[in-house]
Amino acid sequence: MTTDPVRLSNLGSDPASVLRLVAHFDALEEQEANADAVVRTAALMAEGPVGARWPGGTVIRYDASGRLDTAEDRAPEPPRPDETVVWVERAGSAHPLDAVLVDRLRHVLRRVAQRTGVSGTPHLGDPALVEVVLSGKEHREDRARAIRLLGLDETRPTCVLAASGHSPTDTLRIVTGELPGLAVRSAVIGSATAIVCQGLFDTREISDRLERVIVEQFPVAVNVGTASGPWVGIGSGGNVFGASTSWHEALRALRFASSTGYGRRAVAYERLSSLELLADLPMDRVRRNRDVARINEIASSPTGALEVQTMEAFFVFGSLRRTAAELHVHHSTVAARLAHVQAQMGWDLDDPMDRFLATLVLMVRRIALSSAELADADLL
Repeated sequence: MTTDPVRLSNLGSDPASVLRLVAHFDALEEQEANADAVVRTAALMAEGPVGARWPGGTVIRYDASGRLDTAEDRAPEPPRPDETVVWVERAGSAHPLDAVLVDRLRHVLRRVAQRTGVSGTPHLGDPALVEVVLSGKEHREDRARAIRLLGLDETRPTCVLAASGHSPTDTLRIVTGELPGLAVRSAVIGSATAIVCQGLFDTREISDRLERVIVEQFPVAVNVGTASGPWVGIGSGGNVFGASTSWHEALRALRFASSTGYGRRAVAYERLSSLELLADLPMDRVRRNRDVARINEIASSPTGALEVQTMEAFFVFGSLRRTAAELHVHHSTVAARLAHVQAQMGWDLDDPMDRFLATLVLMVRRIALSSAELADADLL
């Protein structure tokens, strides 16, 4: 919803109040809200527990504050085995509009069922449920309920991936294609896609496999401007109740992945080691750093951007001829571009210290660019 739900306590039983309540549910239907979000909104409106139970036995129940409530199921018996039951719980007398709320809730859930083809039950990967699992602020019982509703297993090893910079649908296709046999649930959070994986895995191996497949499917030609595909951060594995930690690790690793043309496309947090300390650098200071500011200035023109990207590629591929082959240009063109950047930066790439400095500057610049994008999406 783009506005806070209307509260029944602010409504009477007059026709205008009924129309306001109906309009709010109509808006949920128009926005194609999922079943979980609809029940939660109804609980906020009722300012009391609201629940729904589907014929298959799945139950969603939210309390007055909009939290998943793990209290004992108090759903009334359905009049028919194939009917979805919805209800509002009141400690005292009912509100005059409770019946209208229940009727509209049942109507919207029926439309959700028609739209999703899954009997109105929360579909696997519901964003609201994934966010509960990834939140470090939710109570353990709320996360346990969300884990069950997502069809995940509390006993299986879990890690979380964070992906950005590309279509969420294509990103999921790539990731799931490289994770056969793993249970995967996902949600788009801000501009990143959170991917919860369960099963036996090695995060370093996953990063290498994703690196290969992304490079194969999205080969970057800096002089063509083709899409670079997704960039992925991979959190460490552990218990599903530690998914919040894995998610934040994945976001930190994502800052090291390639938001620019070159560099690793998939980075495992466990592989960063002491490099992870660079993520704590104040990004304002990084952007004001003389070398970083100068590289950004060079990259601000089309020709300069090509030269900076060529230098990034050179550090990835390691030699003039390999870089030239990857960029489909003559090796003398690569040499000329590198020489121009070196002259403007005062670097000599044959000197070990200057070569390390150039590598570091390009890395922290990439972290700054990635951090800015993630911060814009309220992910950091």
